[in-house]
Amino acid sequence: MDDEQDWKDLLGEDGPLAKAIPGFQVRLQQQDMTEAVGNAIQNHSAAVIEAGTGVGKTFAYLVPALASGGRVIVSTGTKTLQDQLYAKDLPVVKNSLKTDSNIALLKGRANYLCTYRLNRAQTDGRFDDRRTLTHLQRIADWEMITIRGDISELGSVPKEAEVWQHVTSTADNCLGSDCEDYEGCFVVKARREAQEADVVVVNHHLFFADLALKEEGFGELLPSANAVILDEAHQLPEIASNFFSETISSRQLLDLSKDTMAEVLIGASDMGVLKDSLRELDKCVMDLRLAMDKPGLREPWYKIKSKPAIERGIEDLERILNTIGEALKIAADRSKGLESCYDRFLLQIDKLNNLNNPQAETVQWYETYTRSFSLVSTPLDIAGTFKKHLEGWPCAWVLTSATIAVGSSFDHFTQRIGMESPKELLLDSPFDYWHHALLYAPPDMPEPQNIDFIPALVESSVPVIKASKGRTFMLFTSYRALNEAAELLKDEIDYPILVQGDSSQAEMIENFRTLGNAVLLGTNSFWEGVDVRGEALSCVIIDKLPFASPGDPVLEARIKSIRENGGNPFFEYQLPQAVIALKQGVGRLIRDDKDTGVLMICDPRLRTKSYGSTFLESLPRVPKTSKIEVVERFFEHIKTLNKNNEEDKTPQIDKSVKIKAAEIQDNDE
Repeated sequence: MDDEQDWKDLLGEDGPLAKAIPGFQVRLQQQDMTEAVGNAIQNHSAAVIEAGTGVGKTFAYLVPALASGGRVIVSTGTKTLQDQLYAKDLPVVKNSLKTDSNIALLKGRANYLCTYRLNRAQTDGRFDDRRTLTHLQRIADWEMITIRGDISELGSVPKEAEVWQHVTSTADNCLGSDCEDYEGCFVVKARREAQEADVVVVNHHLFFADLALKEEGFGELLPSANAVILDEAHQLPEIASNFFSETISSRQLLDLSKDTMAEVLIGASDMGVLKDSLRELDKCVMDLRLAMDKPGLREPWYKIKSKPAIERGIEDLERILNTIGEALKIAADRSKGLESCYDRFLLQIDKLNNLNNPQAETVQWYETYTRSFSLVSTPLDIAGTFKKHLEGWPCAWVLTSATIAVGSSFDHFTQRIGMESPKELLLDSPFDYWHHALLYAPPDMPEPQNIDFIPALVESSVPVIKASKGRTFMLFTSYRALNEAAELLKDEIDYPILVQGDSSQAEMIENFRTLGNAVLLGTNSFWEGVDVRGEALSCVIIDKLPFASPGDPVLEARIKSIRENGGNPFFEYQLPQAVIALKQGVGRLIRDDKDTGVLMICDPRLRTKSYGSTFLESLPRVPKTSKIEVVERFFEHIKTLNKNNEEDKTPQIDKSVKIKAAEIQDNDE
């Protein structure tokens, strides 16, 4: 593209997308974003863009990505969006632009069937329950017909089924080019396609895996690119922090023990001491879990590492790992499988040494589950690491999300990822929040830490839910609050109640849409990535401002580090993080230009604390009220307008549902 204006023209009234897509709407914000992305790609520069709900950021970055003619990597936060981009959005843009760009989808290796491990699972006899054997047979039948080997194709075996971990590979247990099935490997095929493609769609976890591989000098999974576009970029700091963490888990150790035992029985059955050591490892891992006490703990490692039982457990684990490592060093020449297990044991030994001798600016913590545990070492700051990759990969960088800025500032985000002086663009939603939505802050609410907070929340929510005729999301910051509210609510309303945990998230959303008058109670996984349009969702109730738990070990360490460096952890870290999280929750309410609804935030700190204004300034501009009668009048007004539209048999368009602010707003607001 030679003329800067050309980028906007691609999404204009006479542009290729308007001609190819029935009902295409020109949006100025979308055109502005396309211009910014196109210029970044042309100039090999960096851009950080917040695009509010309704801007249409997907087309805004895909159009210049394909029109530029260069190689582009598009990374998303979820596999769901990744699949949507590849199967739906990219083909539309490609056909509209009439380009012959080659497009590829690449996921992490755990998303592809491993034929080598499938054959092992069928022959080593480790399964004895009927359900798992049935799943295994279905996978074997599917393996005969699949072309891509993407496990999402096989809907008859649940994603959470245990068998999948035995028929897919990890970076640890993959044999690489030494595998006897290497030429037919689905992962290898997908990587080859990615190397030859003009546009490669990945997810953030795979993207960071590639960065790590480059850093370690093992090559790269993804092709060199002219541009990298990172969607849902607000997730990047946490994903990067988790990815560059080191983890030793009971599951890793037990899986490694099982895999090694299988290889030993085939290639080193004469090594009785090695088999005994593997059995001892299994017992040691389980004993260490018992020494960690109850499940559900997520705490700093220093709190328990000096306990006698923990010290003995770690010493035993270190001794057994070294014993097995020495034995495998001798056995490794007998097969590629044994050699791979040896390398994996060396990696676990290194991780344990790092846990015992932590590096500076890292925090060590542990987490317990019913029968398992994880020991984790997490870097407190990934800005330096990320910056090094930004500078080492000379291409355009475009980072975008609906929630990056705090107020009008991008500083919190750019500082966390080490990005210096990018072009910044803040695009408000084109939706008419002022006429379509209302923010209700109930009066006389106790402080969130008060024992009466949840009962007061439910009492204040009931009239709102009744005015909304159900059709409500209730979003909570903890399972404890959710469960308490669910118990209190069931005796107060007659609408169907859907509680997170009773079924899968996908089933809950589908039931919510189908019922049309349900009340759904969810925690953090429902705060983002959930899209329910239309009248089925007309109210979102948020229990409190989503400050992260100060008891989280990583947050605790970050707060301490900021304070020791003379900073203010609340205003520099905790507040910005909470603002971004709240923006995600609020974003569930208005999903298209015809949606209307009430947002209810029950936390009194929104009004009583000085930092409440920071939250309000970061939200879409909406009328505010603290009077329930105004909420009831809002819903009555919507009901009347919709009824009139039906009687007139006219489409419910943007102008027909506008509500005068004076009709619903407090006089003093």
